[in-house]
Amino acid sequence: MVYRSTRGAALNWRKSSASSDDSACVELAALGSSVLVRDSRDHSAGVIALRPAQWNALVDAVRGGDLDLV
Repeated sequence: MVYRSTRGAALNWRKSSASSDDSACVELAALGSSVLVRDSRDHSAGVIALRPAQWNALVDAVRGGDLDLV
């Protein structure tokens, strides 16, 4: 599900410490049992909310190289 706003919720957005200021990254925040994901450069683009199983599947796919473009 994609949300345009979090309805004023105070969220603790985080991104990797390995990410530099000019790199294209995503930021993460927890909201209840969901993991919220947004573009670090364009916060107005919206937020994707992932349930725990969806988040785990995404992390597994990234770690496994399933999403590599090359």
